[in-house]
Amino acid sequence: MPVPSSFPLSLHEYVDPTGGSLLDLLASRVAQQPVNAVATVVFLLAVIHTFFANNFRKAAHHAQHVFDEECRAAGVPPRPSFKAEMLHFLGEVEVVFGLWVLVLLAAISAALDWDTAKAYIESVHYTEPMFVVVIMAMAASRPVVGFAQAMLKRLAALGGGTPAAWWFTILTLGPMLGSFITEPAAMTICAMLLSRQFYALQPGRRLRYATMGLLFVNVSIGGTLTHFAAPPVLMVSASWDWSLGYMATHFGWKACAAILVSNTLYFLLFRRELSELESVAAVTTVDDDDGGPVIPSWITAVHLAFLAFVVMQTHYPVLFIGAFLFFLGFAQATSPFQSAIDLKPPLLVGFFLSGLVTHGGLQGWWIGPVLSSLTERPLFVSATLLTAFNDNALITYLATLVPDLNDTFKYAVVAGAVTGGGLTVIANAPNPAGQAILGKYFPNGVSPLWLLASALLPTLVAAACFMVL
Repeated sequence: MPVPSSFPLSLHEYVDPTGGSLLDLLASRVAQQPVNAVATVVFLLAVIHTFFANNFRKAAHHAQHVFDEECRAAGVPPRPSFKAEMLHFLGEVEVVFGLWVLVLLAAISAALDWDTAKAYIESVHYTEPMFVVVIMAMAASRPVVGFAQAMLKRLAALGGGTPAAWWFTILTLGPMLGSFITEPAAMTICAMLLSRQFYALQPGRRLRYATMGLLFVNVSIGGTLTHFAAPPVLMVSASWDWSLGYMATHFGWKACAAILVSNTLYFLLFRRELSELESVAAVTTVDDDDGGPVIPSWITAVHLAFLAFVVMQTHYPVLFIGAFLFFLGFAQATSPFQSAIDLKPPLLVGFFLSGLVTHGGLQGWWIGPVLSSLTERPLFVSATLLTAFNDNALITYLATLVPDLNDTFKYAVVAGAVTGGGLTVIANAPNPAGQAILGKYFPNGVSPLWLLASALLPTLVAAACFMVL
């Protein structure tokens, strides 16, 4: 057996058996680098942890309640419970993968050594998480959200400006913005507008989840109109020479059709509740703005210019982080027209994605062979399902490493990756951003199973559009 030359081994470094089954190949790769199995087990435990995050949050609320009762019985003022705070920490979805990175590093250090663990961390590319932090903070600024709201308000007015009209407009046009200003920015804007125009009216639980599932799926497929804005497309566009024209003719129009069909189906399913929200809106003050002074058009123009520059410098951290620092300075200088820039949600999302990227970089040993062993339709289905447990950009990136992949298979894997991007919070890089903004409307946290169920119908619609049309 050859001695591994690096960690992790690149796909071309493995000496795979000839003529064996997929299981034989995977077993051989584990034998060549046993840490593969350990890294995948740690990753699976992290995924399982995300599904039980709500249980930790519920336990935290119960522990705090019990501790408060004990404090009252002892005649002392209530204070935070250490047990409750720890359980709440374990229940934060955004910290799950980062927490399990510590376990991963300990496992690598035990199996190999600490220097190897450090070398691996240094080899991971964290450009995408850093970019998401910057684009989220910029897109959530008052001038940018105000500009997007003003544009969508004109279209919602065609439907009478009702909550249903806002709901349909945001979920239809907002995700398509992801093809031009990037999916994380589109997700941030859509989530903030839905928060103001829809979730603030306190819709029922089923409609709340249905809207989030629809948003996640629509944003995942809505970024496919171009070749430069959606992370899973960015991973392959240069390697496979996919142009703007190719994306528009092979993916874009199908994505638009899927968004319209899914939105219409959910609109019909929930038309009664959406209609009832009109009476709620009549007695509820919808927060169209924060009551601040009117924003001068030149300030909005500068914000949009910053946003455009950052989008164009997606692959250059020094440039987009430098631009972000200038942006923060400009926001401070024009503070009378700004709202406070809350960096906590972007940083938590960045931390989440950093952990996911760290784990994902050690999963190529099995994902690559699985993808390369399938025919077209099984490949599409597998890419869709694998995306639910891995960032879809990782799936498409690994597909570029599979030799001699024909055009039909290339289409299938990317179509599957974007189709499955709304099934879980970890399936697509912008999803944690949407959950961070809308999570406050789910008192016990967002249930992964409810989210999965809510995203299933639009996922099936997208699958049909990509594979039948």
